[in-house]
Amino acid sequence: MTMKIILASGSPRRRELLKEIGLTFEIYKPNVDESRLPGEAPENLCLRLSRLKALAGVKAFAGESPVPFVIAADTMVVIDGDILGKPHDHDEAFSMLNELQGREHEVITGMTIAHEEKIISHAEHSFVNFKPMTSEEICDYISTGECDDKAGAYAIQGKGSLLIEKIRGDYSNVVGLPLFALGKIFREDFGENLMRFVG
Repeated sequence: MTMKIILASGSPRRRELLKEIGLTFEIYKPNVDESRLPGEAPENLCLRLSRLKALAGVKAFAGESPVPFVIAADTMVVIDGDILGKPHDHDEAFSMLNELQGREHEVITGMTIAHEEKIISHAEHSFVNFKPMTSEEICDYISTGECDDKAGAYAIQGKGSLLIEKIRGDYSNVVGLPLFALGKIFREDFGENLMRFVG
């Protein structure tokens, strides 16, 4: 019997990444407190939240046979040690993009894969350089609506690609799920070839 994969995430970006590689999976949307602990480093926060989401998925599917693999992730845009979340309005989106323009920032994804008694967590780091932008260019991008509901107020897989000069690291990590690291963890830690789950 083929093992089932559960994506414990409501992110359409992660869903699309797994679909692009032909993976067969089910969606579970965990409800966890994503508040940052006092003094918590961005990487530690990403890892902790991904683990909480994975454990919520494990609990939701407890008792299923065979035991499913649960994949969970949390992605953050970080600059100067500050986490840029999703903008609440266009003014906040402008402030974020103005801070990012002409500079390099970091994208961190904490990813956790859980299966049976084993839980593996991994932090992936990518670095993104934005081109210098005028206020008019920033406003033009905001007017597309793409920055809404996006960490750091941009989507690299969409119109935001026009703003990016260079990436160091895994592109899929910037979208929201580091696919190479995912396959490596399945292979090295669980002894499974992710290609087996391709439909």
